[in-house]
Amino acid sequence: MQFEGVIAGIGTGSGTRLVLGHWSRSPFGAFSDVMLERADGRRTLLAPTRRTADFVAATYTFDHVRVVPVTVRSSGRQWDVQAADLRMCFTLGGRGPLGLLLHAVPRALAAHPAWITLVDVPARVLPGVRTRGSAGRGRREWYGVHDLRPVTAASASLAGDDLGPLAPVDPPVRFGFASVPRRPSLARVTTTVELAAHE
Repeated sequence: MQFEGVIAGIGTGSGTRLVLGHWSRSPFGAFSDVMLERADGRRTLLAPTRRTADFVAATYTFDHVRVVPVTVRSSGRQWDVQAADLRMCFTLGGRGPLGLLLHAVPRALAAHPAWITLVDVPARVLPGVRTRGSAGRGRREWYGVHDLRPVTAASASLAGDDLGPLAPVDPPVRFGFASVPRRPSLARVTTTVELAAHE
């Protein structure tokens, strides 16, 4: 199963870390979801339908799963995300050297499992970052990254409470086998999920 879109990860001064998945193409059509981990380690999934929530929750690990409307608007470098009582806004910067390198790799190559396996070794230099691994229920997963841009400013609130200023994603999030980069960023990705034999 293949998902085309973006993954954005930010940290906040309160210790809450947020990961947005915004998928333009997927087996479920276009949709967005948000994973958040609080400072005390509680992990929550916000997904727009029961079908997408069940799939994501079977692939990753959460303490709470909520089915809520998830709205994402982007205009140039500005992004605005709303999911029930969560509100997140962030601004992208220009590509750095790594973003330029990833952007230069042909998309078909960048999404191929053999290439992803090759780049997994240098990717592990970044704390918590992996490009392939074992997901929930015996599934396997590959992240093919086509682009990477830094998040230069962000604000977020949950149930009306300000989550604090933009901060590193530290400690790494614990939803699956990998975290997003420590430096807040947005990656354009092709995510491939191989279902377990019994599914």
